Amino acid sequence: MKTSELFVKCLENEGVEYIFGIPGEENIDVMDALLGSSVKFITTRHEQGAAFMADVYGRLTGKAGVCLATLGPGATNLVTGFADANMDRAPIVGIAGQGATTRMHKESHQVLDLVNLFEPISKYSTQIYEPEIVPEVVRKAFKAAQSEKPGGSFISFPENIAGMEVEGKQPLKVQSPKSPVAPQEKLQQAAELIGEAKFPIVMAGNGVIRSRAGGNLVTFAEKLNIPVATTFMAKGVIPRSHPLSLGTVGLQARDFVACGFDRADLVVCVGYDMVEYHPHLWHPEKNKKIIHIDQSAAEVDEHYILEAGVIGDIGSSLDNIAAMATPKAEYHAGVLRETIANEFQEHADDTGFPVKPQKIIWDLRQVLAPEDIVISDVGAHKMWMARMYQAERPNTCIISNGFASMGIGVPGAIAAKLVYPERNVVTVTGDAGFLMNSQEIETALRLGAAIVILVWTDSEYGLIKWHQLRHFGRESHINFSNPDFVKYAESFGAKGYKVSSTDELVPVLKQAIADNTVVIVDCPVDYSENMKFTEKMGNLVCPI
Repeated sequence: MKTSELFVKCLENEGVEYIFGIPGEENIDVMDALLGSSVKFITTRHEQGAAFMADVYGRLTGKAGVCLATLGPGATNLVTGFADANMDRAPIVGIAGQGATTRMHKESHQVLDLVNLFEPISKYSTQIYEPEIVPEVVRKAFKAAQSEKPGGSFISFPENIAGMEVEGKQPLKVQSPKSPVAPQEKLQQAAELIGEAKFPIVMAGNGVIRSRAGGNLVTFAEKLNIPVATTFMAKGVIPRSHPLSLGTVGLQARDFVACGFDRADLVVCVGYDMVEYHPHLWHPEKNKKIIHIDQSAAEVDEHYILEAGVIGDIGSSLDNIAAMATPKAEYHAGVLRETIANEFQEHADDTGFPVKPQKIIWDLRQVLAPEDIVISDVGAHKMWMARMYQAERPNTCIISNGFASMGIGVPGAIAAKLVYPERNVVTVTGDAGFLMNSQEIETALRLGAAIVILVWTDSEYGLIKWHQLRHFGRESHINFSNPDFVKYAESFGAKGYKVSSTDELVPVLKQAIADNTVVIVDCPVDYSENMKFTEKMGNLVCPI
């Protein structure tokens, strides 16, 4: 059989459901080998969209999302989405065609050193040099991508190798190690530290999502009566409605949740990746005890010196520590939680137009069920979504955080709908981020992926304006114009609605979901709230 056929058999062996990508000259053997395969190829309209789809697929399933491009510009177009997945610890395998090995030693059309291009943004980057090594390369790529901490693997596949004949080779057995249990003495040490603390607080991070340990975390908090804050990427691991939930941390600016960290004498970091929320922001004085509970050792940082490191399966670590530790007699953050909850409801009945960010989020939450999924693109709206959207389940509010890349919204929503076709999926995006990958509307329609695209329109790079006003008191080169988004939707064969008054938002969102197709909702937003928020947080007085 051809090497490309062996390659596809290896992908099937890894349980690959979808490959997102674009065919090209240098990957035609792989494309041909996919005919009749159980792997479904999703033809996208841009390689960046393909990589973002693989990114979100990997994050939602825990299995590596796969994206495919041709050489040169096809491969470089994968970089942004691939890097986003790698930095946000989503398993992804990127594959790119490459020129024949007979011309890689010299200047040649569209040939770049792809292995070295992807090496800094991946866990494993390699090229297939001989047909016989295909099973090992594919197995290693998926093993690296899916092992804790997950990330990216990249495979460069030269066109002449793909067309060669190979005999006697089969896919390798898929194996994954079971997470070890943390040492007993470390569990006991953590339990004693919790027992001694007066004001402990938990910060739950992305690792809790990856290890599917949300239930263990809730039980841990309930048994020990300790409040929990989550990072952007861990939203929903404890329901926001839970009485021990303090909401989300991660803003660069000071916020109410920071008051809980100010008072804490012990911070229990569970599944915390430093890229989510740097410790100099929540531990500036370096005066608190820190427990690190994770499957991987802690990153080295002067603001993150541990009192105890508990390395092993996160769920079992939480269960064991909860059984050993002395529960706290009282919940010490009740006033703070009440203050945060009241602020979230402050704009529930607001009728101002354009619509305030807080009101858009409030209304969106009322329309969606707890298990429905929101994909947040990146921009000023991301700050509001990360802070205020009330996630009740894990992986129901997806936020690009570590790499924070604009353009993830539409392709990410498509991937989410493929994974969970029975759930409603909404992407919340700005008008700038939306147009970066809006071409994938055609992909969604072709797949029958019914998604709602809620566009916050202000015809500005709102987040950049926010920073400019904070730093310089004036704006610079942030304005642009937009097409008529309703007509734009209709030109694809999708539906479009424009919100013209605040009281229209809920009925429009309900109608968009009921339409059961791709729908764009154009909602003008009042971003004057950005600077009001900055001023409010600058004058923050802690309620505890």
